[in-house]
Amino acid sequence: MKHPNLVVVSVTLLFNMFAAVTAGAQAASASEALALDQQGKLADAAEAWRAVTRQNPKDAGAFASLGVDLARQEKYVEAAQAYRRALSLDPKLRGIQVNLGLAEFKQGHFDAAIVPFSRALTEDPQNSQARTLLGMSYYGARRFADAVKLLRLATDTDPANSQLRQMLAQSCLSAKQYDCAFEQFKTILQQDPDSAAGHILLGEALDGLQKTPEAIAEFQAAAKIAPREPDVHFGLGYLYWKSKQYDEAKTAFEAELALDPTHALALAYLGDIALKNGDVEGASTLLEKSLQQKNDLRIAYFDLGAVRTAQKNYPAALKALKRAVELDPTQPDAHYRLGRVYRAMGKTAEAEAEFAATKSLHQKTDAAVVLERAVTQPTAQ
Repeated sequence: MKHPNLVVVSVTLLFNMFAAVTAGAQAASASEALALDQQGKLADAAEAWRAVTRQNPKDAGAFASLGVDLARQEKYVEAAQAYRRALSLDPKLRGIQVNLGLAEFKQGHFDAAIVPFSRALTEDPQNSQARTLLGMSYYGARRFADAVKLLRLATDTDPANSQLRQMLAQSCLSAKQYDCAFEQFKTILQQDPDSAAGHILLGEALDGLQKTPEAIAEFQAAAKIAPREPDVHFGLGYLYWKSKQYDEAKTAFEAELALDPTHALALAYLGDIALKNGDVEGASTLLEKSLQQKNDLRIAYFDLGAVRTAQKNYPAALKALKRAVELDPTQPDAHYRLGRVYRAMGKTAEAEAEFAATKSLHQKTDAAVVLERAVTQPTAQ
């Protein structure tokens, strides 16, 4: 389902999960620094480790221990530098790849964390900590398909961990693995039937599986549990709109606007419904208002092009439709409408170019559908 704000990658969720799966390795080193560590004098201990590294610049263990003390003080940039120095001296130093990954992870540098966690897992394929942290880093880096593989294993190991399961479910949904998302959100709702977010996300998964009536039921449940939840009424309205139940969609979009009068998408879809109902002036007002809130809504520009064409304001129609094409050049509908506007203006060459683009895009779409059917349907025996 193509609308924003229902599935969001939560960095907060990552850091909440982080505490449950981290246990940094500690490296032994000089007795003075170790004694300061035991007394909890982290800043002094770090200075002692620095002294050790100055005396012996090739002491990988000292650099590793310095990194640990810096990390415990939340000085993650310096800690990462110390860990990298340790690994450059001894690439096989145990636990330091994980520690380096943690230092990058805690800075929100998820792409940078992937490399050391991957190396740690390669060194020890049974390291569940490295596996879970790598999955979480893939999630933070928005590499959802990769995240699914590792988070599924982590969830199998810790099935009662609801936050980890939610991360897996959102990864499945974002990777468009709707069967996986459906399975995970269903489990989440079994654990917490009154979770509005669970119903919303299960509805997303069902919609991805082309089970729109079931998706509507989940959004209805969410709206009943949490009627003031942002976007729940919009999501329900979108599903009604998709099902061509325009009266029900209008009611849902209006409910969203009652909570947030500036909701750009609700305004845009209400404008679309007004246009479908022949209310050109009402559609114009709603579409213009939606674009005042958010200026990259393709549906608003596309419909506004139709409104301006009906009003015979062809320059304004061209401007709106060109913007619709710019936002998504793969859709043939805006090219077709542009062709009609050019033809109405007597610009035959421009019209023919748009009609040719329309035909080409339709052929590509038809070919993709045929290919998809050939791949997904069994061969007749």
